[in-house]
Amino acid sequence: MDLFENTELKQVKKNTPLAVQSAPETLEKFVGQSHILAKGKLLRRAIESDNISSVIFYGPSGCGKSALAKIIADRTSAYFKEINAVISGVDDLRKVVFSAEQRAKKTILLVDEIHHFNKSQQDCLLPSVEKGIITLIGITTENPYFYINSALLSRSLLFEFKKLSDSDLKKIIQRVAVKLKINFSVSAMSHLVKYCEGDARRLLNAIEIGYATTGKNKDGFIDFPLKIAEESIQRKIIDYDKKGDGHYDTISAFIKSMRAGKTDDALYWLAKMLVAGEDPRFIARRLIIFASEDVGNSDPMALVLATAVLRAVEFVGLPEAKIPLSQVTIYLASAKKSREACSGIFEKIEKVEHEKNIAVPEELKNI
Repeated sequence: MDLFENTELKQVKKNTPLAVQSAPETLEKFVGQSHILAKGKLLRRAIESDNISSVIFYGPSGCGKSALAKIIADRTSAYFKEINAVISGVDDLRKVVFSAEQRAKKTILLVDEIHHFNKSQQDCLLPSVEKGIITLIGITTENPYFYINSALLSRSLLFEFKKLSDSDLKKIIQRVAVKLKINFSVSAMSHLVKYCEGDARRLLNAIEIGYATTGKNKDGFIDFPLKIAEESIQRKIIDYDKKGDGHYDTISAFIKSMRAGKTDDALYWLAKMLVAGEDPRFIARRLIIFASEDVGNSDPMALVLATAVLRAVEFVGLPEAKIPLSQVTIYLASAKKSREACSGIFEKIEKVEHEKNIAVPEELKNI
């Protein structure tokens, strides 16, 4: 039965968050992660056949790692045990292992936030996982190659979960809208999707706040306009069209501020682009162009740093990539300026295109 069927939020246990209540109960209702859960994929086949081996689920918050683990728990005929690595120690693990050894059927152990386990705690699990006494499902938001020892990794399959797409989040909103009788405006839905950044838990928490604090209309529905979406997620909509004038006007203001050496102004326009969801790689590319076009050989390190920031953005990603973008913006705005490289090459290109072709002098030929 669907968790929302024949009931409203106020009739469900008050202390249970909407994100928990709306967790999918079956693979068919699971949203996202098609790269590992589409029909025919290894992980889906293993779950459907109740033949899952030890696995590590890693990826950002709110993308379905815990939800999928609960689906496995509901489907499996094995004994299912869940612990949290933050509050569990070696003694707890030894009890789990001892119980699993005494049990006739297979034990699946879900370890949430497994990256919090230290080496001795992970080593405590290893023999049981190796012998098949315990089938491990580890969940982490961190890179498992940095936080989980190689022995445990070698005995587990790793599955990377990705942020939910905009269409995934819209599907969740539509599902909740039908069951809870909420009328989302198009702008409210777009705002929630944009600022939840692929995090379903954040999305559902925002909807829950708006739902719980808004009265019904005469038709028995909750109207959920943009204003409520802004209040619920604590983010005001930014007037910025990434494909229109807002995009070009803002990047122009950013560049002209750096050109004029106005560091604070440049950082403001950088912040506006980042908050509005501009692609950080686009900003990095503009910084590279600026480093040659406006700073040039008056400070050759400008191009080195600007090129490095593109690599940093791609390697680190948001939100941390905001810091190197800020660093290079400050550097370029403060640097001495020279447009010699830019004006020089374009002057010569125009000369080549419009004036008589000059033959290569004899002394410069390859002879």
